[in-house]
Amino acid sequence: MRKLSRGVAVFILGSALATTLNAQPPAPPVPPVTPMMPTETRPTGTAATVNGQPIPEVAVYRALRQFPEQHKEMARKEILAHLIENALIDQYLKAINITVDDKEVDKIIDELKKELAQVKKDYLKELEAMMLTEQEFRTEVAAQMKWEKFVEKQGTDAELKKLFDSNPDVFDGTMVRARHILMTPGNDEAKQKEAAGKLRGIKQVIEQEAAKAVAALPPTATALEKEQTRANKIDELFAAYAKQYSACPSKKDGGDLNFFPRAGAMVEPFAKAAFALKPYEMSDVVATEFGYHLILVTNRRPGTPKKFEDVKEDVRMLYAMRLREAVVAQMKPKAQITITTPNPPAPSTNPPAPK
Repeated sequence: MRKLSRGVAVFILGSALATTLNAQPPAPPVPPVTPMMPTETRPTGTAATVNGQPIPEVAVYRALRQFPEQHKEMARKEILAHLIENALIDQYLKAINITVDDKEVDKIIDELKKELAQVKKDYLKELEAMMLTEQEFRTEVAAQMKWEKFVEKQGTDAELKKLFDSNPDVFDGTMVRARHILMTPGNDEAKQKEAAGKLRGIKQVIEQEAAKAVAALPPTATALEKEQTRANKIDELFAAYAKQYSACPSKKDGGDLNFFPRAGAMVEPFAKAAFALKPYEMSDVVATEFGYHLILVTNRRPGTPKKFEDVKEDVRMLYAMRLREAVVAQMKPKAQITITTPNPPAPSTNPPAPK
């Protein structure tokens, strides 16, 4: 099966969120797709406009419905941010005249239909379950094909090798484990300053309390005992602050995110900051599209050096991710983006079940 066909199959079968949303601290696990219920009504209206291009509410809803109720508010922000980026990328590719022929799209969809038939699934029913019309799906396929064509053109072997050589810890399997505290001040500048100040204040208090704990040790304490005391106090206090103040679902675990690699798990600013830290070092305030973070690395697991040929596809994936970030960074500052208040789906008109 061709790479794109497999990607499209993943999308249509309801796991798109796992691949389209770069995993990041606030993201809860993606459950299996829930088929559209008979009482579900396709949402109407526009969730946002990007340079006059509408993002329909249904595009947000078809991804959002996979999340449990307690995660929907945060998930909606992530989904909408991703869809806005998709629109910016599509507009960029159009401006530089990256196109695909209708026959190319037809070929991919025909392949998908055959693959679905092999597992006894009906193409149109799967589209219906995902609240997708055929035209909407063709548009999604064409957009993905244009992007892959652009990545292939830009990502020459020389460019990929340069990326590999300059980022050894990305591809050798090095992992870090971290806690974080997330605050979500939105776009209000005053609230952003307040959140950043609060996070820096937390960091200062933790460092002061850790220093006091070390100072309280007997004079005979070894360097190892001092370091263990410092690390334990930092970990204890950071976890407590995360439980109290963090807006991330990980707050229940004291902000613990477990081990993650340099690329592909966290958004780039978060991953870059985390991998620059030693165990039991805290970052400064890190801004991402999801809010402001204070990060504490608690462990580091070194990897094993790899040859370029062995990880070339991983390098290509990271190259595509960074290329996407570069395009969005170029397009977003000058874009006219309007986000509208969502309308809840219309209630069912079916009569209540008998008691």
